[in-house]
Amino acid sequence: MGQVKITERELNRATLGRQLLLERAPVGVAEGVRRVVAVQAQHGGSAYLALWNRLVGFDPAEADGVFARREVVKATLMRITLHAVHAEDYRVFREAMQPTLYAARLGSRTGLPPAEVRELVPGLLEFAAEPRSGAEIRRWLEERVGEAAREGAWWGLRGYAPLHHHPTGGPWSFGERPSYVAAGGGPVAGGKEGVPGALERLVLRCLAAFGPASVADVAQFAMVRRAPVRRVLRELADGAVERLEGPGGVELFDVPGAVRPDGDAPAPPRLLGMWDSVLLAYADRSRVIPAEYRRVVIRANGDVLPTLLVDGRVAGVWRPVEGGIEAAAFHELPAAVWEALAEEARSLHALLAARDPWLYRRYAHWWAKLPAGRARLLPG
Repeated sequence: MGQVKITERELNRATLGRQLLLERAPVGVAEGVRRVVAVQAQHGGSAYLALWNRLVGFDPAEADGVFARREVVKATLMRITLHAVHAEDYRVFREAMQPTLYAARLGSRTGLPPAEVRELVPGLLEFAAEPRSGAEIRRWLEERVGEAAREGAWWGLRGYAPLHHHPTGGPWSFGERPSYVAAGGGPVAGGKEGVPGALERLVLRCLAAFGPASVADVAQFAMVRRAPVRRVLRELADGAVERLEGPGGVELFDVPGAVRPDGDAPAPPRLLGMWDSVLLAYADRSRVIPAEYRRVVIRANGDVLPTLLVDGRVAGVWRPVEGGIEAAAFHELPAAVWEALAEEARSLHALLAARDPWLYRRYAHWWAKLPAGRARLLPG
C-alpha cells in the first residue's frame, strides 16, 4: 500500500486545527499552551494575542496568574527565541535544545572558552534562585570574569543557562527590562551532544501540534540540525510516527491517529499577532503564507508583522489605531469576510484598550513600507 497523500490545503487545515485556529478551545490558559506546545513570546503582548486567538473567553488575568505561578514559563527555547511553554514541558524542551544553544551561545562571541562559561552556570543558578535583574546578574558576573568579559559572558549565559523570565508587571506580565530566575533542576547535562531521548520527545510534540511536517520543517521548528531530526524520525517511523506524501512528493511525518481535517473545513478569519508560531514553525511556510506575501510579512531583520488570516492563509496586515483596528488586505475580500474580521477586531480592541492600546507602536515604521492594500478601519 502506498503512502497516504495529503494536499497543501489539508496541511493548512491540519495546522490550524492543532493550533486551535479553526475553532477556539474551551480550555484554560495552561492547558491551551500545552496543546499548542509553544507560544512565541518574543513580544510580551504577542503571547496574549496568541492565546486570545485560540481560547474561548480568553481572560488576560488568567494568563497573568499562570505566569506568576510559573505554570507556564517564558524562556529561550526553540529557534533560540523566547517562547511560553507549559512548565511540565520546559525541561525536556531545554534538554533537546542543548546542542543548538551550546553551539550558538558558547562560541567566540562570549570572549571566553566555552568550558569556562559553562563552569559559571551552577553558581549563576544558585544566585538566581530568587528573581534577579539583568543589572544584578552583570554585577555578579563582573566579580567572576571581570568587566571586559562581563557582557560577552552574559550574552551567552542568558540564552544557554536554564533561566526563566520572571514577571515584571506591566500590561503583559513581561516588560522590556527582563528579570530572570533559575528554572530549577540544576544545569542541563549533555554538553554538545544533548540529553538522550530529549530530541525524540520534542519531535513527537512538534508533530502533534504542527504536523504533518517534513524533516526540514521539524528542524526549522526547533532550529536543530536536520541530520539528528532525520535519524529520530526514521527510528520513530517503525510505529511511533507515520509517513505521508505531501505536495510535490515531499515526505512528511505525523503522529498516528492525529486529526487531519478535510481541506474544505471552514477556517474563520483571525487577527494574528507579531511572530505567531504558525508563521514561523515551518521551513516550507506556503501552507499558511502565500509565496508572494512571505517577504512582505516576514521582514529581512526578522520582524514578523501582525497579519490577517483569511480562509486559513495570510491575506493582509493590521495595526491598532484610534477608534479600532486598521486592516489592510493584500487582495479583494468578500463582504462576509470583512464582517467577520470586524467582529474579531471589536474583541481585540477591547483586549488592547484594557491593557495596551498602542501595542506594536515601535514597529509602526513598517506600515509605510508595505505595498498598497485595501485598508479599512474596523471600529472597536
